[in-house]
Amino acid sequence: MKKIIKGDKVMVMSGKDKGHDGVVETVLVKGNRVVVGGMNVQKKHIKGGQGQKAGIYDLVKPLAVCKVALVCPNCKKTTRVGFKKINDKLVRLCKKCQREIDLKKEKK
Repeated sequence: MKKIIKGDKVMVMSGKDKGHDGVVETVLVKGNRVVVGGMNVQKKHIKGGQGQKAGIYDLVKPLAVCKVALVCPNCKKTTRVGFKKINDKLVRLCKKCQREIDLKKEKK
């Protein structure tokens, strides 16, 4: 189980977007990175080609997981994530308020 999953609200702790918060759009497990909507936006100059228009495009680049902190939905504070086994099921816990973090997003 991962500490940060898709749909979690996180706050950027370092870098040019420090102090801003957003929602995790994708989690890249292999590179240990997350893509947060509207954060770490960079410009890319694209050359025109077949079906592609030339121009300067905004691209959202992934952030390292260590640069973001989860915002607890219960206490609304940035927190670390702990795990606890309840009824043979592993759940995420907020380290500050010791309450379960909503896992409805994970069920598909």
